[in-house]
Amino acid sequence: MHMRRWLERMILRMTRTMNLRRKIVAFYGLVVFIPTVILGIGAGYLALQNVRSNYMLTINEAVRQTAQSVDFRKQSYDLLVNRTGTDGELISRLSRTYENWEDQLASVNYVDRSFQVMSRYLTGIENFRIYHSNATLLEDGGLLWKPGDRPLPGGDEETWYDNVMASPFALQWSDVTGEHAKLIVSRKIMNTGGYVFGAIYMLLDYDSVFGELMDHPFSGEGSLFLLDEHNRVVAASDRAMIGRPVAATVLAKLGIGNGDTDTVTGDGEYFAVRQLNGAWKIAALVQMHKMEQQSATTVYSIVAITVFFLFMSMFLVMIVLKNVVLRIRKLGNRMSDIAEGDFNVLLQSRSRDEVGDLEVMFNQMAGRLGSLIELLSSAKLKEKESAFQALQAQINPHFIYNSLSLLQWRALDQGDRVQVEAIEALTTFYRLALDNTSNITLIRSEIEHVRAYLDIQQLRYPDRVRVAWDIDESVWELYSIKMILQPIVENAYIHGRIFTVAEACISISIRREGPVIRFVVEDNGTGIDPDTLVLIRRGEKAGKGNGFGLMNIKERLALYFGEAGKLWIDGGLEQGTVVVIELPACTEKPELYREG
Repeated sequence: MHMRRWLERMILRMTRTMNLRRKIVAFYGLVVFIPTVILGIGAGYLALQNVRSNYMLTINEAVRQTAQSVDFRKQSYDLLVNRTGTDGELISRLSRTYENWEDQLASVNYVDRSFQVMSRYLTGIENFRIYHSNATLLEDGGLLWKPGDRPLPGGDEETWYDNVMASPFALQWSDVTGEHAKLIVSRKIMNTGGYVFGAIYMLLDYDSVFGELMDHPFSGEGSLFLLDEHNRVVAASDRAMIGRPVAATVLAKLGIGNGDTDTVTGDGEYFAVRQLNGAWKIAALVQMHKMEQQSATTVYSIVAITVFFLFMSMFLVMIVLKNVVLRIRKLGNRMSDIAEGDFNVLLQSRSRDEVGDLEVMFNQMAGRLGSLIELLSSAKLKEKESAFQALQAQINPHFIYNSLSLLQWRALDQGDRVQVEAIEALTTFYRLALDNTSNITLIRSEIEHVRAYLDIQQLRYPDRVRVAWDIDESVWELYSIKMILQPIVENAYIHGRIFTVAEACISISIRREGPVIRFVVEDNGTGIDPDTLVLIRRGEKAGKGNGFGLMNIKERLALYFGEAGKLWIDGGLEQGTVVVIELPACTEKPELYREG
């Protein structure tokens, strides 16, 4: 305690004769400038030592991640051709003897239906063919082919087919060198007994498959090589090496074993080999000294930039101090203005003394207070918008899309057109409903959304409900908020039970009336009782979910359009229901509504 008081008295005595500017500069130098320089240099030195000690781990992790990425991509294409090459129905159709055109056409249709979509699952596939030698089965020029003298990249069909048949391996990769490198994946079509009925030909674009992973690895300070089971280069950062055996590359002097390898060569290079599935390997050769030199240069540059900006900040502080002098005489009056809510006060001062400094600081404080009040108002306006987005974000759209794609593939495989249509409608519906990027959409998309919902209901209640559309063509490219039609149409099914009514009809009209767009949804369902209608008009929830969707739409209309966004509802028991929505015609995306 006594030491602290003694230190305070010493500091006050030493700075008593200094003006405010000199005090701030002195304190800035002692408290900020000098400590920051010392800490910056120390941190740079420690960072350099840490980089050196952990450099091997960093390179090893980079090699491991690259190996995983390459292995994943290779297995994806292997899985596709293996799935096709072991398809029991395909083998059966390629092995049978055909006596009429009808049977051949059925087999062609099966191949197109089963494998046309499958061949498009992965990027980079430029050509996908199924070759066979069945004399009684035709070739359609689409997926089914017979080997002939037609050219293929790197040769012709007969040469390629003979090489595949003569190979002891069921699956093999090969390359086609040139300006635009290609990869060929070949797979025998054989049954469990080992009898071969044909071969699969898949032509891949090298850049799409391995190009982005192999080009310029390790910031251009290293090389990567992808080797197949014969130790032949399939992909490399130097494309001139593609197709060569290991003996013809720089890896020949380093040796390629059968397991993972990590070593530092006498030339200061880090050499690593990682085993992949299918006896493939990925080899990495990294120039360590260059990368370490680059890391050291980066650390030293950071230290130099830190020192530069510290000197620059001190220079700016000295300039600002000359003009930041507050006039205490005016502070009382201006502070009363702020207390009354006026944040646009400004103190004018030409004095260079310490009081003038306080005036400038007061102006900054008033501006910050005004900004904070504006931010608080904006936060309240966006509160409900954030709640809507948080609710939508609870569902993982990608999981739903992937699941629907899987179901659609299985439905296509089984030839169930009704199920395919239902899944397509669901995909369209959820694609729009789960798009969390914005609550604003084109009216075209809103119509597409409600059409998808109606398609689903038509599959559920076929030929029970007629839908009448009256759409003004001028509204297609105008903007609206999302999901204002589908909840209303859904109410007609859930609460109006329109599917139970004879000659049921839902009428949807969207018309532009001057500067206003008018949405009208009318149905002849079981209607709505008067008490519930009164509660909904008051903006109160009617129970059992009645009115919640309409209240949500009404709140969002007010959020974006204020009083210009309107919603009416009318109807009665056994009289059907009419819902009318009006909002401004917007050629550009509307922003959150601000009063005044």
